Amino acid sequence: MATKGATKAHRQSLKRRLHNRMIKSATKTAMKRATDAIAAGDPETAREAVRDAIKALDSAGSKGIFHPNNVSRRKSRLVLKYNAAVASIQSSSGDDDSKKSSKTSRAKKSK
Repeated sequence: MATKGATKAHRQSLKRRLHNRMIKSATKTAMKRATDAIAAGDPETAREAVRDAIKALDSAGSKGIFHPNNVSRRKSRLVLKYNAAVASIQSSSGDDDSKKSSKTSRAKKSK
């Protein structure tokens, strides 16, 4: 039989585990919604979903549910996906950005 302190610590750890699982699950759901919205191709909906996912990640990170580096990595990858999707939508929308070239691409072409 465990001591009173050990049984109380066990009860507390079970409560913490349930609470952490709820937050982790909600964060994963927010991430999934964001990636689905990005894949759908609507930039406005995707922007809202990404904002919600970043908010959920920051909240989980501040509570110690995810490691801070893990939070940063997930946020970075999510924003990269969003930016790539928005760039592809904008480039396919008919804007004539192909004539514009950057300084580095002109330098590479001249070599």
